[in-house]
Amino acid sequence: QVQLVESGGGLVQPGGALRLSCAASGSFFGIAVMGWYRQAPGKQRELVAGITSGGSTNYADSVKGRFTISRDNSKYTVYLQMNSLKPEDTAVYYCKFGVVLTFRGVPYDYWGQGTQVTVSS
Repeated sequence: QVQLVESGGGLVQPGGALRLSCAASGSFFGIAVMGWYRQAPGKQRELVAGITSGGSTNYADSVKGRFTISRDNSKYTVYLQMNSLKPEDTAVYYCKFGVVLTFRGVPYDYWGQGTQVTVSS
């Protein structure tokens, strides 16, 4: 069974920074794409940033230049460095991994439990 455990959320003032982490544990062959999503109250869940196994990244327009996604393949961990935070960044942040369970298998999506990020003075 694969589990994703997130950490790093919290309360921060506008202009501040936070770093989220999400680590996978369990039995699997590898991890393809890793991503961060967020869901604010009353809104749909949206992609924040993604990173492939080769290190290619993509970002939502709203976070470009402020957020940085990175991964440590040896630790099966993805990070999201969030700088210059704004009140509109307030949401529950979820990680999602495309996990390959067996050799030559296809990726299956697994989600973290979510971590609250609140940007407020």
